[in-house]
Amino acid sequence: MYQNYNVYAVCTFAAIGGGLFGFDISSMSGVLATQAYMNFFQVHGRYRQGAITGAMAGGSFFGTLASSFIADRMSRKTSIQIAAVIWIVGSIFQTAANGIAMLVFGRAVAGIGAGIASAMVPVYQAEIAPKEIRGRVVALQQWAITWGILIQYFIQYGASAVDGGPNNPHQSTLAFRIPWGVQIFPAMLLAVGMFFVPYSPRWLAGQDRWEESIRVLANLHGHGDIGHPKVLAQYREIEEAMTFEREAGGSAIKVLTQPRILSRVILTVSIQMWSQLCGVNVMMYYIVYMMQAAGVHQILLISSIQYILNVLFTLPAILFIDRWGRRPSLLYGALSMMILLLLVAALSGAYGVPNPRTDSALDAVSWLVVDNPPVTRAIVACSYLFVCTFAVTWGPTSWTYPTEIFPTGIRAKAVSLATASNWAWNCALAFAVPTLFETINWKMYIVFGIFNLCAFVHCWLTVRETKGKTLEEMEEVFESGRPAWRGVASGSRLDKLQRDIAEGTVKVKFKTRSRRYEELDAL
Repeated sequence: MYQNYNVYAVCTFAAIGGGLFGFDISSMSGVLATQAYMNFFQVHGRYRQGAITGAMAGGSFFGTLASSFIADRMSRKTSIQIAAVIWIVGSIFQTAANGIAMLVFGRAVAGIGAGIASAMVPVYQAEIAPKEIRGRVVALQQWAITWGILIQYFIQYGASAVDGGPNNPHQSTLAFRIPWGVQIFPAMLLAVGMFFVPYSPRWLAGQDRWEESIRVLANLHGHGDIGHPKVLAQYREIEEAMTFEREAGGSAIKVLTQPRILSRVILTVSIQMWSQLCGVNVMMYYIVYMMQAAGVHQILLISSIQYILNVLFTLPAILFIDRWGRRPSLLYGALSMMILLLLVAALSGAYGVPNPRTDSALDAVSWLVVDNPPVTRAIVACSYLFVCTFAVTWGPTSWTYPTEIFPTGIRAKAVSLATASNWAWNCALAFAVPTLFETINWKMYIVFGIFNLCAFVHCWLTVRETKGKTLEEMEEVFESGRPAWRGVASGSRLDKLQRDIAEGTVKVKFKTRSRRYEELDAL
């Protein structure tokens, strides 16, 4: 069967799994304000809408926890295909929903698929990419998420025009069934297309399929040449790391609870937690409510600009994350988002008033900026800048970092725990934010601003730079004894090993199926 070995092409295609996450994020935002949705589902009260929105995140939490078992047993590649199939089933139930119960069930099922994909796509990308562009190709996951958000939102924006527009009390249910049905097609493409990309060479090595592993490495990084110094150097690094892991022994649970690994698990779980508590959920899931509170009238159009900015400003991160590093992205991002959220709180608190409840379309919010265009524009501008900041910093980095810092044998399980943290907080906030809009209103932005300050302090103390290092070098990065803020030595031992192999001073042996060793020099 034909296999594509171009790293950029493979990682870009796999990132469609991230696009499912993006479809999830905006799957409700564009229909919340339509008469078709409100009249058909009769969503009254903040808890009911919170349950509908949070159902997908809840399903994703459990899908994420299950993902590592599928990926370790059946491969990263197969787990992504399974995720796509589950997403299709959930989307069918959503599209055919005849009430809230069926809608919640469909969103929960689709969420399981989104959870598996969101955990295993970045693992797959990290395991096939060379160290020089690993951050870039894993960041494609976040870019796909932003594209999913944007595409789904505009599909909803277009579908909202059905039967006279979103304000027509007799609007057809096609206004929400069309966008929920369309999201089936990218999942179908992903499920089929993954047959034409390679297995992860590190997963193959973990299954003792060494011949296949080195051939995949050769096709990915050596133009098919098994004797290429870069291929042999990576192979030796992987083999030595695998040998060390197996000699250390123990079950995955035992390894995950070892102090040196547990500290990294806590770190990545926390990074994914902060990526949700930074406030981006307010800007994405409930952008309609935020714009209503700010006094915006053309909500769907103004909101769409925010989603476009989200896509555009993820590009600089893709291009430069391997140059400027992970640690600066997290630190500067947290500080900037804190400042912007506090500005929104100050503007809303100083110039807003309690909702007089004269317009039922605004019942979801309890505090409004009324007839004050300069303040409204300022709040919208802060919202745009916040999303741009997240897109450049925390968006891609929060996916890249957890995939880099764990040994191969437990990488899938550790990343699934970190991603489960993302979905758990995602789910909690999906339930909580409608209540916050109604109860503490503008003070909510202060709460999220404080979370960003906490994230800054935590990252300053614990996040170590990983750019330019191979996955197998992370033991040295984290066990160097140096404080995180002191940095790590530049360069990679892989480069020296590659030179030694090219010069003939180091020879590499690789395992065959018959368990014999075959010795290779650089050709």
